Amino acid sequence: MSASERIPPGGVTVTESLLLAELLVEGELTVRGQVREASNAVLYCTVSYEGREAACVYKPVAGERPLWDFPDGTLAQREVAAYEVSEATGWGLVPPTVLRDGPYGEGMCQLWIEGQPGSELLALVDGDEPGEGWKAVGFAEVGEGKTALLVHADDERLRRLAVLDAVINNADRKGGHLLPAVEGRLYGIDHGVTFNVDNKLRTLLWGWAGEPLTEESVRVLGSLRDSLEAGGALAVRLAELITPAEVDATRARVTGLLKAGTHPEPSGEWPAIPWPPV
Repeated sequence: MSASERIPPGGVTVTESLLLAELLVEGELTVRGQVREASNAVLYCTVSYEGREAACVYKPVAGERPLWDFPDGTLAQREVAAYEVSEATGWGLVPPTVLRDGPYGEGMCQLWIEGQPGSELLALVDGDEPGEGWKAVGFAEVGEGKTALLVHADDERLRRLAVLDAVINNADRKGGHLLPAVEGRLYGIDHGVTFNVDNKLRTLLWGWAGEPLTEESVRVLGSLRDSLEAGGALAVRLAELITPAEVDATRARVTGLLKAGTHPEPSGEWPAIPWPPV
């Protein structure tokens, strides 16, 4: 990689992922702006190290808004833990993410992904059926007493993300957290409210609820189960980021998915769809 080469925002190979992790950890963070619509402090930055530069997101722990159901000051660690699980699957669904010091203290630093237009993943349609190539989520109010069917694409990338969300117990999978990138890649972002010991799965990706897991997903989940055993590589890494009870709960969710052999269904104990959905 030549000097002053800019890291592309997407299509990251394994080798590039390692280089990016080094860049994100060791590089100099320069704040360029703020993402205003975010509920927590989200800063748009560049990070530079040994002639390499990339755009990134920096979320300082000091800027996290307290939540009633998650311990204060833990969202950044959960974002990194989600990345570690994603990497363990081999699917690469979460952009490179690290925990580091920055201008406003310790926080999460993640490669900025520039979403690519032209890849429709969610839609509202008339009628009671989703149509070919789509999966139904549920009915949504669209104003003036009217409803429409919310659907998502029957896309293998989304299906993998649905499995990842079930493993990490994602309580906030919104449409705006789905980023189609270059070379057909799809990333999921914003994983601060994950890994709770209670079932809080809340997502727009319910289209496969109750359907059998793919053979690929079963293989991946089996590998995760092994890596989450005591002393396993993933268990050791997660223990640095979340509590022992949360690691145990993650292991139990993987075991439960393998035993059921199907995608999870809404529990009825927690709102199934995040609000706002986008």
